Amino acid sequence: MSQTNSIRRGAGLVLACLIAAPAGSLLFQSKGDSQTPPVRMTKEEDHKRTMDLLHITELRRGKAGRDTKDPNFANYDESKANPYPNLPDPLLLKNGKKVTTAADWWSKRRPEIVEDFDREVYGRVPAVTPKVNWQITSVTNGKMGDVDIVTKQLVGVVDNSIDPDIEVKIALSLTTPAHATGPVPVIMQYGGVGLGGGRGAESAGPPYGPNAFAAPLVGRGPVPAGASGGGRGFAALAGGSGRGGFGGGGFGGGNAGPNWQSQVLAKGWGYASLNPGSIQADNGAGLTLGIIGLCNKGQPRKTDDWGALRAWAWGASRAIDYFETDKAVDPKHIAIEGHSRYGKAAIVALAYEPRMWTAYVSSSGEGGAKLHRRNWGEIIENVAGIDEYHWMAGNFLKYAGPLNWNDLPVDSHELVAMIAPRPVFLSAGNGGYDVEPGGDSWVDAKGTFLAGSGAGPVYRLLGKKDLGTTEFPKIETLIATGDVAFRQHSSGHTDVPNWPYFLDFAAKHMQ
Repeated sequence: MSQTNSIRRGAGLVLACLIAAPAGSLLFQSKGDSQTPPVRMTKEEDHKRTMDLLHITELRRGKAGRDTKDPNFANYDESKANPYPNLPDPLLLKNGKKVTTAADWWSKRRPEIVEDFDREVYGRVPAVTPKVNWQITSVTNGKMGDVDIVTKQLVGVVDNSIDPDIEVKIALSLTTPAHATGPVPVIMQYGGVGLGGGRGAESAGPPYGPNAFAAPLVGRGPVPAGASGGGRGFAALAGGSGRGGFGGGGFGGGNAGPNWQSQVLAKGWGYASLNPGSIQADNGAGLTLGIIGLCNKGQPRKTDDWGALRAWAWGASRAIDYFETDKAVDPKHIAIEGHSRYGKAAIVALAYEPRMWTAYVSSSGEGGAKLHRRNWGEIIENVAGIDEYHWMAGNFLKYAGPLNWNDLPVDSHELVAMIAPRPVFLSAGNGGYDVEPGGDSWVDAKGTFLAGSGAGPVYRLLGKKDLGTTEFPKIETLIATGDVAFRQHSSGHTDVPNWPYFLDFAAKHMQ
């Protein structure tokens, strides 16, 4: 992309827009001179602390994802994939009564499901969160291909008066067509420089940035088995946790052609990039920093406190707060996209944020759109391990020992149901990791499809169309006749091939 006519605002000319978070947000009281510094722990120490709070002495091993000779290698045999085939009924109240009206869904059943996800899976967002002061730091005119564009770089400065030792500055960029005749829809992707913010790169402080307490990356090294990760993915590639979540493509192949930004512009829309690492670190050592740590005044989490997925979703909501003030943006048509771990964040964001239009949920796997009760690739035990537990509420660890998957009061089809009646596009790739490097079997395409299918009764109750089938389709088959769409492409762990299908799906659901 060529850049011309750059206009930089100095510190004294920053355009600021004060945006308040919803749900009764207000300014926090400062700790004052007696404040204590944020608690510093390694991920191992915090993981052990969480287990102690839950009175858990041992977790079951997560599945191995690389070594096919490991007796605990991930299952890819469909005959063994469904140890708990009976999913919770999304339309059955806890008192045993069936939900038959939209009013009862909204007033009774959906709140039950939200409470279960809040308490047991993703954690609770505080009722009061700090205000965000959005500042436009630069405006740049340029081109993407043949399209003239305007790009704004923004920083959302989070009020840290509750704990001045903790600093959160949300990084966001927004690009819109320069010659648009009115407000345009915006596709926001979890992405940005560093994605997780460099580990240990912000160690100088206070104030401490989200990643200040994370151990620096020192090379590949082996992936610990069992409760300390037990799988394969980004941890094995770069010393991080889980599967790589590079927002703009991933590790697989992909179809050559225009990038996703150019495809968005071709529809006359805009695009945005939200850096999740500027909101909350992607590691357990950062849980006393970032927005989670700020709301806890630098203290460790309770077992039902929010994890990184809800924190990243909170950040997306704060970006929407800004978009609602920008005359270039159509605030009724803001979509979110994420791949891999950020696919998990994307579906969580759409489920909890009613202002979002739709989402492209790419290769989200366990903790995202995949059914928790499925034994395929990544499982609950992997996400409950030390490399990924920070995504979730502490209570989630219970289902990796002593409880089992079937003890979960909810499953991911009900996460999709929380999105209803809005449209959602579910996606995965193909290929086994070891047989086909960069493959996507780990994320369980069929488990994702089944979650979409399982949400059907709620979509139908609300007068919308479901997937239209319960039969898992052949690869490269687009199912998009209803408000829930699914497509498994053949290019491995990447979001690239399904971008055109998602954008067409989104355009069809303009309202």
